Amino acid sequence: MTFTFRALQHIRHYRLPAAGAFLSLLLVNLANLATPQILRALIDRGITALNMQWVWYAAGGLLAVAVVRGTFNFLQAYWSEVTSQGIAYELRNVIFEKLQTLSFSYHDQAQTGKLMTRMTSDVEMVRMFTGQGFLQLLGAIVMMIGTVAVLFWMNWLLALVILAVIPAIGVVFFLLVKNVMPISGEVQRKLGQLNTILQENLAGIRVVKAFAREEYELARYDRQNRELLDANLTLLRLFTTYFPFIFFIANLGVLSVVWLGGIQVIGQRLTLGDLVAFISYQGFLLMPIFMLGMVSAMISRAEASAQRIFEVIDAQSEVKDAPDARPLPPIQGRVAFEHVSFRYAGGESNVIHDISFVAQPGQTVAILGQTGSGKSTIINLIPRFYDVTEGRVTVDGHDVRQVTLDSLRSQIGIVLQETTLFAGTIRENIAYGRPEASLDEVVAAAKAAQAHEFILELPDGYDTPVGERGVGLSGGQKQRIAIARALLVDPRILILDDSTSAVDAETEYKIQQALEELMQGRTSFVIAQRISTVRNADLILLLDNGRLAAQGTHYELLETSPLYAEILDTQFEFREQGLGV
Repeated sequence: MTFTFRALQHIRHYRLPAAGAFLSLLLVNLANLATPQILRALIDRGITALNMQWVWYAAGGLLAVAVVRGTFNFLQAYWSEVTSQGIAYELRNVIFEKLQTLSFSYHDQAQTGKLMTRMTSDVEMVRMFTGQGFLQLLGAIVMMIGTVAVLFWMNWLLALVILAVIPAIGVVFFLLVKNVMPISGEVQRKLGQLNTILQENLAGIRVVKAFAREEYELARYDRQNRELLDANLTLLRLFTTYFPFIFFIANLGVLSVVWLGGIQVIGQRLTLGDLVAFISYQGFLLMPIFMLGMVSAMISRAEASAQRIFEVIDAQSEVKDAPDARPLPPIQGRVAFEHVSFRYAGGESNVIHDISFVAQPGQTVAILGQTGSGKSTIINLIPRFYDVTEGRVTVDGHDVRQVTLDSLRSQIGIVLQETTLFAGTIRENIAYGRPEASLDEVVAAAKAAQAHEFILELPDGYDTPVGERGVGLSGGQKQRIAIARALLVDPRILILDDSTSAVDAETEYKIQQALEELMQGRTSFVIAQRISTVRNADLILLLDNGRLAAQGTHYELLETSPLYAEILDTQFEFREQGLGV
């Protein structure tokens, strides 16, 4: 219950509707407790005594109780739903906020489908408990206490007979809850795995169709769906196995009361109205016990879901502001790596080793190397997407770990290798980093990125909606919008991670022409697979198996580095392009 009670702490923001729901619950229970007494009077003073006036009194009393019960049942349901929806709102916001603060290393290991399950199914499971289960739990406790008090007041002997079956029912409920909790957790895990498969399939549907793997994906989904079904059926079998025993024990209690009560009525030690009222109260006592069983099962499922929710909320980000972090003042753009090594979380070895270099303000730095040599790692360390394992990265002499993340990243423009656009218009995507930017500023950035012309050809120009993940735009068009987005923030440091890999030679030439002017006064880091992006770089970093094999200009490396010449041969095919040396 630890995690469930943590979730319930959010109820403090919804005190009034929660209090209204609880007060309504009390009034409903009082109305329920009054009903058997009215029936008692109806039988003993009306029907048995042949007194029609008491029959009318009882009928009016039952009508009044029905109105009260119906009114406050509605209010309880309404206010409890308001409370539970509010708690779900709070939890979703807390989870989403936490996901925004967690470092890249967490998202590298977390599966999107499982995170989606925590935001949806797990939150809904907790919401159902807070909206229904928790109040039902309180209501059952209040009803049991009130009913037991009335039973002992009416007939202590019959009350003891009823209470004799309670321990046996309690043992069965304990065994039920003990078995339900681990199965509930398994159901939620299976659902998370199923959602992961669904998310991967929808994100990669083009790959699935391109390789004709529909049947394989269907089989994979069906297999996981079957496992989820089996887990749910196991949960169902637990309920259908234990509850018949509970009802059997409860019926034994009813039978005992009818037998002993019947003897007392015949012996005139108990009126018929007393016996009818007593049997009604017995139902009121057993009903909360059954409710406790159902709520216990709900608690088990809510606890399993709450535990999964707080796994995310309690996750620690490896990259966060230091306690004494200071805002980074406006920078010139000097970037230095000082004996930097880095290893990913869970990795057994470093992916880069003892890297040292200095990029002066306004320089263009090209990073080259074979696949897996550490190129992307280098640029990920500058905006502090990850923290170095050894050494340090400085910007204008400031260790990036000693300045606030916002002040660092706000002065860096990034175009990642995988272009991501968001649902919205072209203008909103370009202005993502500066939402307050005017249309003229957006257009200027688009022109600089060679995107203005094709945007004007779209149906609504800059107001054209962009589909999910940029569907409807070519790879080159998406990349040019991403470049415009980076340029609009007017960064002092510009990072281009293979930013022209998806454009044709003519478009690349246009982008490069624009970037040459825009890079003036900015420190630019470029990862590219084409010779045109590195020939004129001020500094080229040549990586080999995570180590800095050489650094210098294009012509310096041609003369001093056989590896550089080999890369030009194998990757850029410069001789075939007639570029020579």
